[in-house]
Amino acid sequence: MPHQRPPVRLPAPTGERRSGRRRRGRWAAGALSFAVLATSCGGWAVLNGVGSSLDRVDAIGGGPGRPSDDGAATFLVVGTDERAGIPEATLKDVLHAGGESCHCTDTMMVVQLSADGGRATVVSVPRDSYVDIPAHQDPATGRQVAASKGKINAAYGMGGAPLAVRTVEQNTGLRIDHYVEVNFLAFVSTVDALGGVEVCTAKPLRDDYSGLDLPAGTTRLDGAGALRYVRARHVDGSADLGRMRRQQEFLAQLLHRAAGGALLDPAKLSGVLDTVLRSVKVDKGLGNAELLDFAGRLKDLSASNADFATVPLSEVDHQVPGWGSTVLWDEKGAAALFEAVRAGRPLTGAAASAAPAAAPAAVPPPVTAAGAPPVAGTIPPEQVRVQVLNGTGVQGLGSRVDAELRRAGFATTGTPSNAPGGGSAATRTVIRYDPRWDESVKTLAAALPDAELVPVPNLGPTFQVVAGSAYRAPADPAATGASAAASAPAASAVPVAEQPGPTAAATPTAAAVAGAANGSAISCPS
Repeated sequence: MPHQRPPVRLPAPTGERRSGRRRRGRWAAGALSFAVLATSCGGWAVLNGVGSSLDRVDAIGGGPGRPSDDGAATFLVVGTDERAGIPEATLKDVLHAGGESCHCTDTMMVVQLSADGGRATVVSVPRDSYVDIPAHQDPATGRQVAASKGKINAAYGMGGAPLAVRTVEQNTGLRIDHYVEVNFLAFVSTVDALGGVEVCTAKPLRDDYSGLDLPAGTTRLDGAGALRYVRARHVDGSADLGRMRRQQEFLAQLLHRAAGGALLDPAKLSGVLDTVLRSVKVDKGLGNAELLDFAGRLKDLSASNADFATVPLSEVDHQVPGWGSTVLWDEKGAAALFEAVRAGRPLTGAAASAAPAAAPAAVPPPVTAAGAPPVAGTIPPEQVRVQVLNGTGVQGLGSRVDAELRRAGFATTGTPSNAPGGGSAATRTVIRYDPRWDESVKTLAAALPDAELVPVPNLGPTFQVVAGSAYRAPADPAATGASAAASAPAASAVPVAEQPGPTAAATPTAAAVAGAANGSAISCPS
């Protein structure tokens, strides 16, 4: 396991609470999402003495036009790109977070805790989303500003936390009950208090801007190393979209670690929560009683009952005068995602994210012979999760392939990126798959019959489609075996290597949302 230097000791947050104090945190929503969720891990009564120290802001407005109350507890969790209070040397040499900050929300997540307390949903919102911004009052001049369009991360700078909340509500149709804003000092301290967190990657990850230099395999990161991991934007061509995916994976891993007993020690839990909660800003309605209520309701939460998704996109480089490059939401996909969240439905379905209990001793390739057509699989496309990589250098190919596979029914991530490495552009499309998912890959191979199949042990349940210049659009989804899977009994349709657990198999599954993933599927293998 790679050597990790001792945890970096950053300046502790002061007890002073000034209304104008700035907040920091390029990655920060992931940290506070964990703070919200970590209260489920036992010892939650320690919150009783912390609530009074929270910095509070009037973020949740009233009035007509707000989405109706759906009975769940929905948080808007943001991280602002502010660095006040951190020594310049620490920013530059340790955290690789130099440069000018912006008065905006650099990271944004919607975290919903189900009404029964048994499930969590985390939706990442791309910071460059081009959305409607409601009419508001300019906090600097007091003048009324008309409704307009702009990047969603600019709403915070234009009207503070209240406008950020209203913008998210208007564009998602979700009622935001609570607001949480954090800095990255809390993130580093939390990870160090946990004794570090393991992350895993099938390929080396390097980003000179964030300082990330991660080998393939599993690595335990301290707080500063974890910050570099979740801040990295230059690992590949996916930029902010890839960063959001890594933030989700890290949050799932935090939940996995917490559920494994990392916070069962009340003293450790007390220290973690004290550090995090003293470094955040929350809405005025989030008091001690609410914190304790959430903690009690979520005592059994783990990675396996947390779903993660990113708002589906139709265009990742939409140029707008005055705003530059923005991203456009896939209206149909986004509507389906937010409707599922609003209705309180699982995003992945009970069986869609189940990991195999054990890998078979030997798995035959899913094709019969060279040149022979692939055999259709029994796993329906909506249960096959796909990450698209552009292997050609042709601009826009990755987005097109992602959209076409999604229309064919596959659960694409919605965050296509460029394939790593240099050299000549790929001609033939490649499907990279974990041999343990040998039945699911048949479904994908039947849709892309010209693709080469490349087994990658320990890749996990997300298949990688590396699009080549000879890529052809997916075949008719009916040819993938979806119809057969839908009509066959659930138990017989799923091979042993991909068999869900007894509880999941006995539960009727809702339709999975394209691109969503269960926390157990995106955390590191046990």
